[in-house]
Formats: sequence, C-alpha cells, structure tokens
Amino acid sequence: MLDKLPPEIVQLILEPEADPDIQAQLILLAASQHNIESLRTLLRTGSASAQDPETGFTPLHAAIAACEPSPNGVVDREITNGHANRTANGDYSSTAESDLEAAAKTMRLLLQNGAIWNDLDENNETPGCLAMRLGLRELYDVMVDAGVRAEILLSRLDEYEQLAGNDDEEEEEEEEEEAQRSAEETEKNGEEGIASNGQRQDLDDGQDPLEINNEDYLQSSLRFQDGRILDSAGNGVMMAWETDIMKRSADLLVPRPGMRILNIGHGMGIIDTFFQEKSPSAHHIIEAHTGVLERMRKDGWYDRQDAIIHEGRWQDVVPKIIEQGILFDAIYFDTFAEDYKALRAFFSDCVIGLLDDGGKFGFFNGLGADRQICYDVYGKVLEMDLFEAGFDTVWDTVKVPEMEKGKWEGVRRRYWSLREYKLPTCEFIG
Repeated sequence: MLDKLPPEIVQLILEPEADPDIQAQLILLAASQHNIESLRTLLRTGSASAQDPETGFTPLHAAIAACEPSPNGVVDREITNGHANRTANGDYSSTAESDLEAAAKTMRLLLQNGAIWNDLDENNETPGCLAMRLGLRELYDVMVDAGVRAEILLSRLDEYEQLAGNDDEEEEEEEEEEAQRSAEETEKNGEEGIASNGQRQDLDDGQDPLEINNEDYLQSSLRFQDGRILDSAGNGVMMAWETDIMKRSADLLVPRPGMRILNIGHGMGIIDTFFQEKSPSAHHIIEAHTGVLERMRKDGWYDRQDAIIHEGRWQDVVPKIIEQGILFDAIYFDTFAEDYKALRAFFSDCVIGLLDDGGKFGFFNGLGADRQICYDVYGKVLEMDLFEAGFDTVWDTVKVPEMEKGKWEGVRRRYWSLREYKLPTCEFIG
C-alpha cells in the first residue's frame, strides 16, 4: 500500500507530528487488507487502537470484517480489496483459508503493538463479538487468547502494585495528585473518563455504567419480589431463573445424605433449600446482608436444628471457622457485588482450610456473563487460577432457558445474556 505512494508523502505520514486522522485511516485500511508490511511501518508512529469516527471500527475490527463471508459462505474480497479472489478453477475455499490466516497474523501484529482486545465499535461490539457474529471461530479464538493474556497481566501488575505500594508513600501521593489533575482536566473538557490501561472498559451494552461495591450493597435496602431480589438501585441480586443451575450444583457437590455443607451467600435460599433436601449432617450458611438475614428469620432458617447461620462478611467469618477446625465435604460460594479478586482470594487462601479430603467446591460462575467473549475470557482465566490453587475442575454445561424481556423488567441491568452456563465443580488435585 505505502509502496504505491510517493516517498515524500510516505515521509510526511510517518512523521511524529503527522495528521492523526490520516494515519488512523491508513492503519485501518492496511488492517482491512491484511497488509502486514504497511502496518509495521505505520505503527511506528501511529496507534494500533485508532478508531474510525463513523463506525468506531478499530484495526482489529477492520481485519476481522474483511473476512465477512458472503451469502454463499465464502469470504467476499470484493468489498475489502475491490476485486474477487478466486482460484483458477473457481474454488474459493483455499482463498478463504488464506484470508483467515492473513487476518490472524494481522490481528496478532496489532495486539503486539498495543491494540485493545475489548474496544467497542458503534454497534457496541468488541472485535471478538464481531468475529463470533460472522462465524469466524479462528479469529474469535485469537481475541479470546488476547483477552486472557491481558487479564492475567493486569492481575499480576495489580498484585505487584499492592506489594510495592507501601514502599514509597511520597510517590503514591504524587500519583494521586496527578490522577486528580487528570480527572479535573477530563471534567473540564466534558469527556467521560475511561480506564487508563484501556483494558477494563465497562462492557455495558450501551446502558449506564454499573458501579456496585460490596460496602454499598450491604448498606442498601432489598426488595423481595416474585422470583427475584433487587437492591435499592434496582440491581438484580438474584433471580429465579438460576434455579436449574443451583439444583445441578447441589447434585454435583452433595451426591449423598449426611454430608457437611458450607454455603456462602444465601440470597433467595435456592441452593440452601436444595442442600436441605440432601439431609446434611451439618449445614453452615454465611450471610452478610441484614435484609436477607431478616428474611431468613421469617422463613424459619434460624429454627432448623441442622442449619447454623453465621452473620457477617465471609472475610470476617471464615477465619473463625478455620480456627475452630471445622471441615466440610461441600462448599459453595455465591456473593454479590464482589469482584473476581475476592473469589480468587477465597479459593486460593481459604478453601484449603475448610475442605476435607475428597470434598468438592463450587461457585456461581457469572463473570462477564453479559457478553460471550468476556465469559470465555474469564472462563480461561478461572481455569488457570484454579489449577494454580491446586484444583482439578470439571466444567458442566447447563442450558439457560430463554427469558422474555418481561423477566428483566424493573432490573437496572441484565446481568446474564448467554444461552449456556459453565458450571464448575472443583476438587484438590491428588
């Protein structure tokens, strides 16, 4: 592409002070043509995360869209290159395969140069969403792997920052002052702030950003409606559509009567009811929200001889249980308004002190469940972190019933939009 331009024009394009709009369009064009050499040159001074002002396409989107199959199932190169690529005998198959290989190489180059795996276009799609919609599984897998690498890297950097954070308070204060100046500048310009690392943008399906933290949730009032719990902001805490998932989890974790069970997060009491049907020898429940605890009293949970209710956050209750040397055959974890770090801390640091030999551990696997690419990314991250923590995990696929829009009426945000749920059952290796 660049080799067709006069040298003096190429030099102007590659200057650091070159027009960013022209650079962005050239990068997008090179990405759509899978022109590796031109991209390498352009990315010396241009951004791999440039976006088209009309479509919102990034170079990753462009590289994927160029492989969109035509109605007859072959890659339509007339749209992207201006001519049809066809073998001498009219066979498109080898051309389509080579196009996918070229697109994958282009995407990897862009990712190596800082392209963001979950950038959204004007259609509210990440590159991975686009690849899935077009049925381009190979390119979708490239984006999943990129997301996994990014999430693991961010997790490790976060851990490093926590370790180094106490070493230099003065440097931390300077960073806070810089962040404050940046926030004030953003507000002055009338722009919405996004994560500085670009990797944790809120994939909110065009709705208002959902910001919930556990502290605010525990202070909120709850509404117990027909088949769901909502907090004071209208966030869905738990809903009845999860019943099949909870039943399957209970069946896998507690295959026989007389087992010792620990459940963290009572909610609507769906899984605890299934656990009770298993005739456990001991059934411990940790619940932190006063509204749920009040409901549990009304529903008679405090009157059950085999149910032991622990009031408080699991972070405060679990150490006391471990100190008492109480062990369990089955543990289930399903809290609300806690991030992945809380779940990982629980299975990495706490389960080993709670689970007896041969016991099983499970949890509600809802990370990133409003978007398939995010669900798949977090699923792989989970697999690796669980293995690192010493678990062998079996994943069971549960079909999620199709829900009418009315089921979500009055709920601030639809926290589940997928047709399949990946149910984890974990045991310690060996």
